[in-house]
Amino acid sequence: MKTAQVLKEHAFLERMVGRWTVTASDMTGQKLWEETVRSLQGIWFVAEGTGEMADGKQATTILTLGYDPGKGKYVGSWIGSMMDYMWTYEGEVEPSGNVLSLYTRGPAFEGDGLADYREQIAFIDDATRTFTSSARQPDGSWKPFMEARYARKG
Repeated sequence: MKTAQVLKEHAFLERMVGRWTVTASDMTGQKLWEETVRSLQGIWFVAEGTGEMADGKQATTILTLGYDPGKGKYVGSWIGSMMDYMWTYEGEVEPSGNVLSLYTRGPAFEGDGLADYREQIAFIDDATRTFTSSARQPDGSWKPFMEARYARKG
């Protein structure tokens, strides 16, 4: 097996490293969270979030991201203490260099089965980013249902 090398594609993920204050707005209101993102030698990135759910329960989330040169795609996963489903991602950075679009399939909001989702990490500047979750609609468009805003701490 070839040893992994830090590639130019990893630069987008490196921008996420640090401590962040997170404000999420969705159907349940706004809650303040914190997230810490660390780098595993510039190859893999791990983001751990902690905060309070709308029902008052504490929650923890883990997002992993990296770049797979064999696939030519960004890859990752997401787990949260509030659910028993592991989300897996593949995606790409848009030409602007500021937005990473990640695509996944997961439990449908309504009914049984799986649905298509898109998560977008967008840098507004080096100290501000957003994370927007959207569901694919029957016409193929994406309907946002949650957005979190991240402000760099310190």
